[in-house]
Amino acid sequence: VDAEKVNAQLLEEARNGDEAALEALLRAVQPQLYGFSMKMCRHSADAEDVLQESMLTLARSFRDIRGASPFSTWLYTIARSFCIKKRRQSKFAPRHEESLEQLATDDQVQIRSPGATPDEHAESVEVWRRVQDGLQRIEPAYREILVLRDIEGLRAKEVADVVGISVPAVKSRLHRARTHKNETKGMKQN
Repeated sequence: VDAEKVNAQLLEEARNGDEAALEALLRAVQPQLYGFSMKMCRHSADAEDVLQESMLTLARSFRDIRGASPFSTWLYTIARSFCIKKRRQSKFAPRHEESLEQLATDDQVQIRSPGATPDEHAESVEVWRRVQDGLQRIEPAYREILVLRDIEGLRAKEVADVVGISVPAVKSRLHRARTHKNETKGMKQN
């Protein structure tokens, strides 16, 4: 079952006055919103704040959502705006942003793909930590594109709609983010 279709159906039922459908929609999108918020904000306290604000916005304005683009596009747009606000206000916000050029000169770290054997489980945890660290080192404008496209699985057009830029700009930023990730962390694309 396609989550986008289920969410669209729940949204339609909520618009028709079904409070249970709205509650089901809120429950359905909560993990997706929190995961995105955590990847963008990088701290659970900030991600929880973004989740709460996004859920409140959804609950208050679900009747105003237009069907011009997929529901997930609207949802990520809302969460993204709260992430940006939170990043500016957060006690966890970096004092300064590092440039891609500066990070490219940092020491290279080699990360292997996580193994499938039980003996490599501890190593895979460390790999995931390094991937998260790598994401944190990418400039926010590039990180959000990478997270939306490669981790959340949105199409380039949907990412463009969420971020408010053109599809070619999405592709360019995605390339820069992937190149940055590969160069600074020694990662290989699969």
